[in-house]
Amino acid sequence: MRQALDLAREAAAAGEVPVGCVIVKDGAVVGRGRNRREEKQSVASHAEMEAMAQANETLGTWRLDGCELYVTLEPCPMCAGAILNARIDRVWYGARDEAMGACGGVLNLFMEDFPHRPALVGGVLAEECRAVLSDFFRTLRG
Repeated sequence: MRQALDLAREAAAAGEVPVGCVIVKDGAVVGRGRNRREEKQSVASHAEMEAMAQANETLGTWRLDGCELYVTLEPCPMCAGAILNARIDRVWYGARDEAMGACGGVLNLFMEDFPHRPALVGGVLAEECRAVLSDFFRTLRG
């Protein structure tokens, strides 16, 4: 999660909503991502989507079974859907997202009857993850 936080801070420095994501398989990082929606002008350029694309390339497959995903903010419905489709084994997230969260903040897609559902661990370094977001939006509004 510390690496994901570093990516979130990098996103903030680039003017992006500060969310970072790291994907690990067998103890090795296989994908990293941060929000790049403004940079790419793409709705799909969330940290998780960027990290999964890199993991797909690194591993040479769209199937990310055996992988664990660490993200600083609870995944949205788009990212949760991609996580389900990628067959990721476990999701660790920091701050809860009560506006767009799809892991319990608004709804929990991982509790639905999909063929593969990842284990979910929320609240990892939650205060630090939340602080990065709060600082970003306070600066933006200030």
